[in-house]
Amino acid sequence: MAELQPIEAALAALLEDVAPLPTEVVSCSQAAGRVLSEPVLARLDVPPFDNSAMDGYALHHGDAGQTLPITQRVAAGSGVQPLSPASCARIFTGGELPPGADCVVMQERVEKKDGLAVIPADIPAGDNVRRRGRDVRAGAPLLDAGIHLDAAALGHLAGQGITEVAVRRRPRVALLSTGDEIVDPGQPLAPGQIYNSNRPMLRQLLERFGAEVVLVASVPDDPEGTRATLSRAAQGADVVVSTGGVSVGEEDHVRAALESIGRLDLWRLAIRPGKPLALGRLPGKGGRPVRFVGLPGNPVSCFVGAWLFLRPLMGALLGCPALAELPTLSARADFATSTGPRRHYMRVALEFSEQGIVASAFRDQNSGVLSSCVGADALAVIPEQSHIARGDALDCLWLRVG
Repeated sequence: MAELQPIEAALAALLEDVAPLPTEVVSCSQAAGRVLSEPVLARLDVPPFDNSAMDGYALHHGDAGQTLPITQRVAAGSGVQPLSPASCARIFTGGELPPGADCVVMQERVEKKDGLAVIPADIPAGDNVRRRGRDVRAGAPLLDAGIHLDAAALGHLAGQGITEVAVRRRPRVALLSTGDEIVDPGQPLAPGQIYNSNRPMLRQLLERFGAEVVLVASVPDDPEGTRATLSRAAQGADVVVSTGGVSVGEEDHVRAALESIGRLDLWRLAIRPGKPLALGRLPGKGGRPVRFVGLPGNPVSCFVGAWLFLRPLMGALLGCPALAELPTLSARADFATSTGPRRHYMRVALEFSEQGIVASAFRDQNSGVLSSCVGADALAVIPEQSHIARGDALDCLWLRVG
């Protein structure tokens, strides 16, 4: 029997020779969640002119402590005139600072008397002024390649008047399910059958990781049908993902089919859950290699495998470093456990307090108990051949990420 491989070996085999996918140009209105493929430089200063940070009165700081005539009114978006010496301007938030003014006094500090403004003393230059280019200077880097275009990034682009961006094409994924006992929700259950929980779970995770699921299919429980389905799936995909069929049972045909038509890079991992995992390559359209990831059929193993393997694979295809690794939090264990030769990824809930982070493990960590994933905030990493006592420090892989 093949020796169990560490997760580091699996990731190395999975990501070997993976290159980012081609670029495509999309409208910013359609770019939410996409990954930028080229850096973007600022076209404009932001803000484009000195402006008021609040409603008040604009003046030269040397005129503070005097009673000044109000010579103009400046609203956001209106034109301005140079400020007359020894005068002030009524100004509103976002209004352009008149030439000659260098500070703004908030309106609550100014008393109006006979149409004049009584200005308090000791107002420093620059007070309540948002300087031109304070946020961004024209020609400076605006956004780096490889970032997810989230709400703030899209706002940043809009502030420059940018309407189109270059992004990575989404990885095309074929999602396959094995097992004649697996049926889709909505279908009647025959004796011995169960509903397919892996398919909707994986589809949502893949799309969350930036992929486009282009094929969803079931794999027949026979060698010839398995080979034919894998070959068909590889023709229109960058990645083929299957669930089940990679163990050593008589009805588990995926591994043998992969070896017969493609290449098996790695099989069986020293992790729990998720030991029966197959990684390899299939011949795609024109002979190009298509990555294959065969996840276990147990739903928890499938869930954990998606976070540990599918997420970094999508990150490599998208050129997105943020997807390469899950953020790690240090927590204190609120449980005790021991491991053997396999690294354990336990589903835990995290409690944040002034004293630190506490990790509470779900009581049933069996690989078929999907309820342990529903409320999981993180995967607590329990190293091989170790004993964890209550209060010990743990590394936890944070799951509440994009």
